[in-house]
This record gives sequence, structure tokens and C-alpha cells, in this order.
Amino acid sequence: MEIVIQEAALVFMFVLYLLAIEFRDLLYSVILLGGASVLLAFVFYTLQAPDIAITQAAVGAGVSTVLFVIAVSRTRREEG
Repeated sequence: MEIVIQEAALVFMFVLYLLAIEFRDLLYSVILLGGASVLLAFVFYTLQAPDIAITQAAVGAGVSTVLFVIAVSRTRREEG
């Protein structure tokens, strides 16, 4: 059962990465990448690596997402 949950999380994470590539709006892409990082932290936790999961959640989903949002907010957004 645990393997099924891990595989489902990995497939959903892959879908989020593909959607992040396909979106034209950079802010949506950054949010999707943050969600994929949270899922990766969950996968690390289910693999019984809580120290790596906490680091991934803090750095990958937290700090990186905030830095990307700040960078995107400083760019011009084109409509259309």
C-alpha cells in the first residue's frame, strides 16, 4: 500500500512539473514547482528520510519558491 502512495505522489509530481512547463504565466509555474517540491518532501518522508524531507520542504518548497516569486514580481507581465 505504501508503494502505491509513493508511486501516485511521483506521478502527480511529474504532472505538476509538466504543467509548470506548459503554463505561460510564470507565477503559476512557480506555484506548481513549489507544490511539486512539497510532494517530493512527502516522498522523502515516506522513504523514511525525515531529515531530507524537512530540508526539501524548507529549502525546496519554502525559500526557493519565495525567491522565485520575488524574481517574477520584479519582471514585466505581458497580457495576451
